Amino acid sequence: MKRIVIIIVVLALAGLMFVRLKSNHEKINAQKNISTDLEYVNVTTSKVVSTDYVSELNLVGNLNAYTELDVSSEAQGVITSLNAELGQQKSKGSIIGTIDNRLKQLAVNSAKLSVERLKKDLERYKNLYSGGTATEQQLDDAKNSYDSALIQLEQAEKQLADATIKCPANGIITKKYVENGAFVNIGSAIVSIVDISRLKINLNVSEANVYQLKQGDEVHMTTSVHPGIEFSGNISYISPKGDESHNYQVEIIIPNSSEHPLKAGTFVNVKIELPGKGNGLYFPREALQGSISEARVYVVSDGKAVLRNITIGRENDKSLEALTGLKEGDEVITSGMVNLSDGKAVKVAPGN
Repeated sequence: MKRIVIIIVVLALAGLMFVRLKSNHEKINAQKNISTDLEYVNVTTSKVVSTDYVSELNLVGNLNAYTELDVSSEAQGVITSLNAELGQQKSKGSIIGTIDNRLKQLAVNSAKLSVERLKKDLERYKNLYSGGTATEQQLDDAKNSYDSALIQLEQAEKQLADATIKCPANGIITKKYVENGAFVNIGSAIVSIVDISRLKINLNVSEANVYQLKQGDEVHMTTSVHPGIEFSGNISYISPKGDESHNYQVEIIIPNSSEHPLKAGTFVNVKIELPGKGNGLYFPREALQGSISEARVYVVSDGKAVLRNITIGRENDKSLEALTGLKEGDEVITSGMVNLSDGKAVKVAPGN
């Protein structure tokens, strides 16, 4: 009997819990659907306007050094002098350091003596050959020995010159890999230099826009580092081949400014004016439903929201151009779309 009572109590509690959960569920659904049961939805709108435009391309990039390279040793040996400090400005051809060149200098001196000796031998054989007391073979051998000595002298002078480390381009030293007295091999990096007298910007431009660009076109650039200042440069290169996404690399070169200096790595906003001017129909971005490729907007017509498919053209931070689907003066809905559906009655807020 006691077991039966317990079972009845449990079943009663379970039933009560079920009734309570069902009631809560119905209340939640009622709250969710309350907005859709309204006779109309309050919205705000904006008119589609016809606007003149100058076509331009706005992109974001970053500045790169015009030249950035490692200066390497072309000789093996101990560095006997090093004139290189971080931040030091170097001009092309200036001496960065020297490598122990005593043996190389001796090799040059020896090669010069050989050249002088063999030159005299050649002159003597020329005279003997003219007098008929030397054969043509002897004269050729003397000439070949002299030519070989000249080559050996040139090689020795080249090795001596390689012991002097020279800067191959203008730039600022940004890294220093060795110190005076260090032993280096051929190809060992000595310093890194960066040239920012000019700067490069590499951008990826879409296929739709890249055909409107040409080498030499003027480009304008701004950066938050120097607010209100506009820099100018020119397109130096347009890639003849696009990537898998049909984007093409475009390189821009701008001169660095002494009044408003720039550094490599700085983010910049680039503006490129495209050929042609025109007129288009524009509406606020917030009215857009869906994506740019599958764009739709709600338009107020006879007190109802009508969903229209449109085609997007040009765009900027605030507005989109409608190529099809809209006409000047159409009222597009910019807020209140959460509860909207095609054909739903709407009430436009005052002032719209």
